[in-house]
Amino acid sequence: MPDATIDVRLDEPIATINPHVYGHFMEHLGGCIDEGCWVGEDALIANTGGIRDDVVAALKAVGAPVIRWPGGCFADDYHWQDGIGPRESRPRRVNMHWGQTIENNHFGTHEFLAFCRAVGADPYLCGNVGSGTPQELRDWAEYCNFTGDSTLARMRTANGSPEPLRVRYWGVGNENWGCGGHFTPEDYAAEYRRFATYLCDWGSGPPFLIACGPNGNDTEWTRRFFTKLRRDYGSGPPLHGFSAHYYTWSREGQYGTATEYTPEQFYGMLGKAVRMEPLIVEQRDLMDEFDPQRKIGLIVDEWGTWHPPTPGRNQAFQWQQSSVRDALVAALTLDIFNRHADKVIMANIAQTINVLQALLLTDGDRMLKTPTYHVYALYRPHQGGQAVRIAVDTPETDASEKGAARRLPLLSGSASLQGKTLTLTVVNASATESLAAEIRLSEGAATSVQAQGLRYPAGDIRAHNTHDAPDTVSLEEKEAPQSSGSRLAYTFPPASATRLTVGL
Repeated sequence: MPDATIDVRLDEPIATINPHVYGHFMEHLGGCIDEGCWVGEDALIANTGGIRDDVVAALKAVGAPVIRWPGGCFADDYHWQDGIGPRESRPRRVNMHWGQTIENNHFGTHEFLAFCRAVGADPYLCGNVGSGTPQELRDWAEYCNFTGDSTLARMRTANGSPEPLRVRYWGVGNENWGCGGHFTPEDYAAEYRRFATYLCDWGSGPPFLIACGPNGNDTEWTRRFFTKLRRDYGSGPPLHGFSAHYYTWSREGQYGTATEYTPEQFYGMLGKAVRMEPLIVEQRDLMDEFDPQRKIGLIVDEWGTWHPPTPGRNQAFQWQQSSVRDALVAALTLDIFNRHADKVIMANIAQTINVLQALLLTDGDRMLKTPTYHVYALYRPHQGGQAVRIAVDTPETDASEKGAARRLPLLSGSASLQGKTLTLTVVNASATESLAAEIRLSEGAATSVQAQGLRYPAGDIRAHNTHDAPDTVSLEEKEAPQSSGSRLAYTFPPASATRLTVGL
């Protein structure tokens, strides 16, 4: 008898998986920008216009679809005109949020847009509401997108871009309940309405405007914001996206550190990660009360693991290692986004390079791909696929936290279709046990099956990559499942993320 069953319901489509749910987030924080993607044109490290070639190649390889910048908390103290014009004359500003380091502004709007073009990603600019003005954000949009002959368009031309930069995605502030101004939901609704009024179509197409949503699953923020914006104000400027932030946080060390944790802490962090699912369901249900036609999309533009500070590192820079446990958090979360493709239109992991749950770590001219990066590579075929429902009958384990009872399913996953190809991704969250599963395809039969998954030293749930051992965790081809028409049999290794590619 199998330990679990997975029913893949090919005849129950959910929605197309928006590639943007595989998006990324970059902030002027620690080594994310400087020494991460930006080294300057005079660096000995291989670069194109100051942008690291190895970072660009790595992000292209996982199909990075959208990148959010310049923050984060940094965004609400960032003034975009500091980052244009000759680099040697750009002002030096204090980064008040992240260690009071000096920001030289060498990486600004044009550099970020060049980075996005090189990677093949859509740019997502987060505007300054906390310390900025509606005119400042309006002028940034005109500078980027105006197709005519204005002073700001001429300034853009003088800075090397005669053609409009055509930025579609605009965030109206960041974490305005906290570092972005400590607004109440009602006060922020008023600010959103005021700022968004001036974000219009400058000839490059209508902007996609994103409002600040809650910290975690704060339903009060959401209800009060929409009540003020929709019921009290009525008609007003458009709103296209509403963003929540959710971190799988171990700030007090309750889940150990990035690389040192017990099996109980391993399960605790995975149990916290899967709380993303009720957040999505409950936030969307609440939004539906105000937006029943779902014209406003739910976005999670900051998410990921957040471990205690790394010894020997500047605590303000938020550098942390990424282990097998982080990879499973990423896989579990991406599966949740896929399963709720009808609700989530964008998500951005925090952050891309050298900060929090980074995909890439750099050290001088060296760069490594973290276990989280390999999950993004593993899950790439889901992008743009038609999500279909799955039902998993699986054993569970305890993942209780601070007296709150919580159960963690040991097997979970998601499925999508691209033509006659089924992509099924599955996480085995058991730290020690393999789980044999029967996979049943409704309304379909397998003509071919391939398997790929994480590779790392057997039994080492703390495995991670270092610059001296960059391939401790990677991907490998696995033995194909046994197949018999609409039935597959596969044993998922412990602490694993696996992709089955099934020809139908």
